[in-house]
Amino acid sequence: MAFLQIENLSFSYPNIKERALNCVNLDINEGEFVLVCGVSGCGKSTLLRHIKREITPHGSKLGAVYYRGVDIAKLDQRIAASEIGFVMQNPETQLVTDTVWHELAFGLENLGLSTSEIRRKVAEMASFFGIDGWFRKSVDELSGGQKQLLNLASVMAMQPKLLILDEPTAQLDPIAAQDFLATIAKINRELAVTVILTEHRLEEVFLMADRIVVMEKGEIVCLDTPEQTAKLLANRNYKHSMYKGLPSAIRIYSEIRLGNYCPLSVRDGRKWLDEYMISVERVLDNHFQDRTPKQLPVIKAEEIWFKYSKEGNDILRGFSLSVYSGEILCVLGGNGTGKTTMLGVISGLLKQYRGKVLINGKKIEAFQAKELYRNNIALLPQNPRALFVCDTVLADLEEVATVFRLDKDILRVEIDRIAKELGITKFFARHPYDLSGGEQQKVALAKLLLLKPKIVLLDEPTKGLDAESKEGLGEILQKLGSQDVAIVIVTHDIEFAAEYADQCAMMFDGDIVSAGESKDFFAGNNFYTTAANRMARGIFPKAVTCEDVIALCKISV
Repeated sequence: MAFLQIENLSFSYPNIKERALNCVNLDINEGEFVLVCGVSGCGKSTLLRHIKREITPHGSKLGAVYYRGVDIAKLDQRIAASEIGFVMQNPETQLVTDTVWHELAFGLENLGLSTSEIRRKVAEMASFFGIDGWFRKSVDELSGGQKQLLNLASVMAMQPKLLILDEPTAQLDPIAAQDFLATIAKINRELAVTVILTEHRLEEVFLMADRIVVMEKGEIVCLDTPEQTAKLLANRNYKHSMYKGLPSAIRIYSEIRLGNYCPLSVRDGRKWLDEYMISVERVLDNHFQDRTPKQLPVIKAEEIWFKYSKEGNDILRGFSLSVYSGEILCVLGGNGTGKTTMLGVISGLLKQYRGKVLINGKKIEAFQAKELYRNNIALLPQNPRALFVCDTVLADLEEVATVFRLDKDILRVEIDRIAKELGITKFFARHPYDLSGGEQQKVALAKLLLLKPKIVLLDEPTKGLDAESKEGLGEILQKLGSQDVAIVIVTHDIEFAAEYADQCAMMFDGDIVSAGESKDFFAGNNFYTTAANRMARGIFPKAVTCEDVIALCKISV
C-alpha cells in the first residue's frame, strides 16, 4: 500500500468548465522526496491543497486521496492536523501569534499536549532550526526568511509524517532560499519525513528529489527520476514549456551536446566545461542603452532616512537612488534590508523623516494624489491580492475605469490587448483569489498597465511565475522601457535580473552599497550571481546568463 495515494482526482473551480485537475493518479512512498513542477496554473497548488483537508479548495471534485489507506475526507481530525504538515508560499499568511516562541507552541497547544511536553518539543525545534537567537522576538521583527523558517519549525514541532510545501522559497533571497531547501533535505534525510514540494526555481531543488512530477493542464505528463525528467524536458526535437526553467547545466548541455552524460548541477556543469571547453575572455554585448550624463533622472532619492515608529530602528539609512527614463533597474539584497520600504518611499506611500524624493525634478510632497498616480507612478505590491476588489478578474480590470473615470469602451480595448499579451483572457470569469500565485501576479500587473504609467515600481513581480511567463514579463518590461517608461524592480530572482535589467543595485542595511550594469554587477559576485556564472567561472568569466555560456561554448568548441 502506498503511503499517499491519489486516485482519478479531478477538480473544477466554481462556474469554470475547464478542469484544474483531470484524472490525476499518483502514488508516493513513505520517506520519498517528490518535486512537483509545471507552468503557472497547471494545477500544482490545487493538487497539494487536496492533500491537506483543511485547505481543500471549494468546487466540484471527483476521485479520492488516501493517506495510509484512509480517505483524507474520513481521516481522524487529530491525525489530519498533526501528521500532514503544510507550508504556504507567503509566510505572512501562516503566522497566527505575536511571538516566535508562542508560534512554535501554538499547534502543540491545540493538540492538547502537556506543558512539559510542549516546552520540550519547542526547545528541540528551536535548536534544530537555529531559532535560539530570536526565540523571544516579536514575529513582526523577523525577516521573510526567518518567518518562513518559523512556519516550517512550527509545522515540524507537531512531528508530521508528510510535509507539503507550496513554493516556500518564492519570497526568500537566494542565500535564505538555499538554506531553507537544505533544511528540507535534512528533514527528509535524517527524520525520514515524506516531502512533496512545488517550486519554480529548480536550480537547487532538482537533484534533491527522488522523483519529479511534471504537470500540464491539470494532468501529470511525466513522473520519473531527475535524470530521466531532464532527458524528456530538454529533448532537442521537442522542448517542453518547462525547458527554460530547468537548471542551467541541463539547458547549456542540451544546446551543445558534447559528451555522453548530461550534467545536472553547477559542480557537474563546471567539470563538463573543463573537459570540453577552452577559456574565452570575450565580453558579450549588453542590451543596456547608453544615456547622456545630462539626462535628468525621473526618480531621484537623496539621503533618505525612514523608520516605522519614533521608537523603532531606522529601516532606510541615508538611502540614495537615481532612475532614468527607459531604464530597467533591479534592486537585490537579503530579506529585511529595506527594499520594499524603499519602494514605499519613492512611490509616496511612506513618508521619510529626512531627505527628499524628486519625481521629474519635483518634490513628491508637491503632487496631489491623483496627479501622482494617474498616468504617472504605478506600484505592484508584494502581495498582488491587495489590488483585487471584485468577484471576477474582468470586473477587477474594469474597476480601473471607475476609479480614474476613463472611457469604458476605450478601456475594454486596452484590457483585451494587455490580457492577450499576459495570457490572462481565459481567467476573466474566475475569482482572483481562485487563481494560482503566478496567475494573480499577471492579473495585478495587467491592472497596473491599464493606468499607462511613466514610472513602474514592481515588488517581486516574478514570484510564482514559471520560466515561460517570466520571459513574457521581461519582454513586456523591455517594450515599456523602449517607450521611455522607467522601471524599478525589487527582486530575489537573480536569473531574471541578469537577463532583463539594464542596471542592478545591491541593498544592504538600508542603503545601496553597490550598483552597475547588470553583466558587470553579477560577474563579480559569489552568491548573488547566476548559476550559469558560477558554473562558467574560470572558463568564461564574463558569462552571466545561460545564453552567454552557450554562445561562448560555440566559439570555444
